[in-house]
Amino acid sequence: MDETQATQEGAGTNSNTKWILLIVGGGCALLACVVLVVALAMILFFPITGRVFSEINEELGVPQPANQEPVSPQPLGDILIPESKTYPLAEANRMGDPDAPVTIIVYSDFQCVYCMYYWEETESQIINNYVETGQVYYEYRSFGDFLGPQSATAAEAAYCAGDQGKFWEYHDIIFLNWTGEGNGDFSPNRLRGYADALGMDVKDFSDCLENGTHNATLEQDVSSAQVHDVRATPSFLINGKLVEGAQPFSVFESEIEAALDGN
Repeated sequence: MDETQATQEGAGTNSNTKWILLIVGGGCALLACVVLVVALAMILFFPITGRVFSEINEELGVPQPANQEPVSPQPLGDILIPESKTYPLAEANRMGDPDAPVTIIVYSDFQCVYCMYYWEETESQIINNYVETGQVYYEYRSFGDFLGPQSATAAEAAYCAGDQGKFWEYHDIIFLNWTGEGNGDFSPNRLRGYADALGMDVKDFSDCLENGTHNATLEQDVSSAQVHDVRATPSFLINGKLVEGAQPFSVFESEIEAALDGN
């Protein structure tokens, strides 16, 4: 996917996103309100992110991108294993030098197609160009059950993997095997299959997940997202500045360089 397509599909202006969110979030009950939503969508429409994309477009009958129609989950024996990567100074859901001049906090959802786009197209470039060079400290946070219970379960599974030093590997294997929102990728059996494929202690992983060990972590993630006015996934805080959508690397590059310059 080229940068133009990524920009069109994963990005959008803050003002347009917030207008649509305010209308939908207000709980319209009158036909006039529904008509207003349709009219605004026709005028302002761009593919947006996370729950905003999934809920509004489903309600209005707008199809997903042609190349992202949900497909059947793969059998456990067909789990794809991510290529080996470098996760510099990784610790749980963070990586990089804690004293780096720029901090990026990613708010993401493992069910979100645009989060998967960002992982596929952009994240590794940020890691290679800025985290490995000591300029960016990088942290992943969930958005709880933003797209439903499976979102929370997948996030807890990743945090449980982090207890065994495998957060980033687990983060990668989930996105690599993504088949669609609510499509069965995050059943307990499949989440255990990912852990097994990565050589983890599956019993410890299962105990962590079943006991809700990281419920409080997800609650903290959601609270911090609300404080920073995060409304969709993926969203990013770059030294506290909110950037929304699966933007191309060039956008992040500009924001990071500006932060490095103190702007």
